[in-house]
Amino acid sequence: MIQLAVTGAAGRMGRTVIQAIKNNPNVELACAIERGDSDFLGMDAGQVAGIGNVDVVIGGDLSERKFDVLIEFTGPQATLIHAQHCRNFGGRMVIGTTGFSDNEKRRISKLSEDMAMVVAPNMSVGVNLCFHLVELAARTLGDDADIEIVEAHHRHKVDSPSGTALRLGEIAAAAVGRDLGEHAIYGRHGQVGPRDPKTIGFSTIRGGDIVGEHSVLFAGEGERVEISHRSSSRLTFANGAIRAALWCMQHDSGLFDMQDVLGLK
Repeated sequence: MIQLAVTGAAGRMGRTVIQAIKNNPNVELACAIERGDSDFLGMDAGQVAGIGNVDVVIGGDLSERKFDVLIEFTGPQATLIHAQHCRNFGGRMVIGTTGFSDNEKRRISKLSEDMAMVVAPNMSVGVNLCFHLVELAARTLGDDADIEIVEAHHRHKVDSPSGTALRLGEIAAAAVGRDLGEHAIYGRHGQVGPRDPKTIGFSTIRGGDIVGEHSVLFAGEGERVEISHRSSSRLTFANGAIRAALWCMQHDSGLFDMQDVLGLK
């Protein structure tokens, strides 16, 4: 039985991951972690997740905790602290955290030289299939279509555009030989002039309890191709994270993503 640790255990994704672990016969919750000032410290993780007692008390740090894989859905700073602990401890890690700076991404890459890590802005199997389809569409349509990305999430999401939207943009840009950093446009307002054909546009919606919606539009003359994904439950992401954790156990080191996990590369 693979022992899993979950950080951000009282958050939306943390609670959902704990529920998913409970439903999966191949894994077991070994420890659950929250911020040191959380009101949930000392509570049973299962009670917080709404599934009844699981005999795992929520703690404030990873010290002296034993587990095989850590599933991480927190923030960049906390993720890096936990990644350093995992490397020192000899564990593995599945990271769904988004919003990393380029420097933080380099630090994660360096840590992966000593430990296996699956890092993905979205753990959904369907979204990762969309990554594959977007690359194919961009390579096929090339410069004949304008590329626009629209994403929607709940009102509590703190980063914009979403990590998934940015990844979709990176994939599309690479497929047509562009640098996303040079050609991305994050929203438009006022007299912006005609559209630069090299532009990759991002539009963001925040509201209500939207779990996650992403669409990539390839708009040409006379036709439009649209690749879309809509999530109705966070269990989609949680089950994907557990699948990544099981796959991660096959490797001692290296930086991977869900495309590796799903065999789409």
